Amino acid sequence: MLLRSCCVYGAGILCVLLLIAGIAMALAQVFQKLINNTIKEQVVLENGTEAFSVWRDPPPPVYMQFYFFNLTNPAEVLEGDKPFVLQIGPYTYREYRPKEEVKFMDNGTRVAAVNPKTYVFEPNMSRGSEEDIVRTVDIPVVTAMEKFKDTLLVSRIISDVMKAKGIGMFRTFRVGDLLWGYEDPLLKELKQFVSDDHFGLFFKKNSTDDGDYIFFTGKQNYQDFARIDEWNGQSTLNWWSTKECNMINGTDGASFHPIITKTEKLYIFSSDLCRSIYAQYESDVSVRGVPGFRFVPPSEVFANLTINPDNAGFCVPAGNCLGSGLLNASVCKEGAPIIMSSPHFYQADNKFVQDVLGMNPNKEEHETVIDVNPLTGLLLRGAKRVQVNVYLHQIPAFSQTEKIQTLVFPVMYLNESIVIDEESAKKLYAVVTKANVIVNIPFIVISVGILLGVIFIVFMCRQQTPASSEQQPLLSS
Repeated sequence: MLLRSCCVYGAGILCVLLLIAGIAMALAQVFQKLINNTIKEQVVLENGTEAFSVWRDPPPPVYMQFYFFNLTNPAEVLEGDKPFVLQIGPYTYREYRPKEEVKFMDNGTRVAAVNPKTYVFEPNMSRGSEEDIVRTVDIPVVTAMEKFKDTLLVSRIISDVMKAKGIGMFRTFRVGDLLWGYEDPLLKELKQFVSDDHFGLFFKKNSTDDGDYIFFTGKQNYQDFARIDEWNGQSTLNWWSTKECNMINGTDGASFHPIITKTEKLYIFSSDLCRSIYAQYESDVSVRGVPGFRFVPPSEVFANLTINPDNAGFCVPAGNCLGSGLLNASVCKEGAPIIMSSPHFYQADNKFVQDVLGMNPNKEEHETVIDVNPLTGLLLRGAKRVQVNVYLHQIPAFSQTEKIQTLVFPVMYLNESIVIDEESAKKLYAVVTKANVIVNIPFIVISVGILLGVIFIVFMCRQQTPASSEQQPLLSS
């Protein structure tokens, strides 16, 4: 009986101790801090670490998909009607982007590298081939008109060449030529005024790099892990508000750091947008079984000057803002009247959607998204979606434009996407599962304490019941 009582009271004392210990560990976040510190130590760019290996040559495949808008009524557009376009594609390319010429600097706190990109056509993932024909605006022609509209002599030369050679504002192209480059007949005639007689939306961007990068390794501060410090000698400190063109990394170049919260902003650096943009938390997601947070750019990123003053640099010339949903990229496109937006003018003013027949914006297909594991900061899935448009309007020096409406004409949009591969997902899932078990140790301790408390109460009640019975008489009077 004495032994039984000792066990019961021992369980009660152990219950109290476990509850105190569990609650104390939970409040102090002992195991959460242990996990965080372990991750901070592991995510550093240095030879021999897995983080460095993944950064240098990312294992998940990156795909670039191009969708073009085929113009069906060019003659009517020149007469002032709305353009009617049909989307064709995707034309899909596997994108290879290993870091090269890697060199550590400043006692391992920074690392220099170049990031060449190579695109290989994937016919099995495409709807069509590079031989397909697409009718769209002739960007070199419109650029020449815009660039020399105030130069009487050159504008006359351009106009005469166009008439003599039958060059108009719209023409047909091979998809492969429009992407990777072709010899343009107008630029060839104007070679004394232009630097190159070839044009392509991605001309000279295949198997090339866009300059020298310097990244932080995370050795000094884990939050700087893989963040771009300089590009071609230019500091990235003010890239968000800069008015100049800054060409930066694409989908896998987002500046992430481990232990991400829902209140943070994730900054994405994009050469296509000539700027950096940020994304905010939208929802919880799961990618190949790994939990993640989804971040998307808010509408303010593409808003006009009155809503977002940071977009003042895209009002070119100063004060000339096009409206929400559009960014004037002509400053970093050698004067070409290029306007960037989300595909199908998603999140743009409805006017731009109505101006072009064939636009059908929707969130699922046309929004840029980033899914990231909050514990490690690793990218689970990403899709950068950007549309290239050309600004068309009447230019008095060129009779070809005398009836055309002022509009933002869509040429094509790209979807640069990446999804974590199966092997990496399995490794990450194991890490996340182990971390969840460790983090929940205080709650396991509390649960055991509660269980012991219940056992203690049950035994105490059972000890009290016989005693009460002995005090009652055996026979009632």
